Amino acid sequence: MYVCICNRYRERDIRDLAAGGAKSPEEAYSVLGGGPRCGRCLPLARQVMDEAAASETTSR
Repeated sequence: MYVCICNRYRERDIRDLAAGGAKSPEEAYSVLGGGPRCGRCLPLARQVMDEAAASETTSR
């Protein structure tokens, strides 16, 4: 699923970066090559990152 349509960032991209230590959508987007454009994706990106962080915590 696409999280950010403007930049074509997918949920798995965001999850992988969150698991790798990215702390915010802006940080993840920077690694992927660009920041948010319209910003409507940021709440969903934050949710995906929070879920990824929670699953990392429970899998340890």
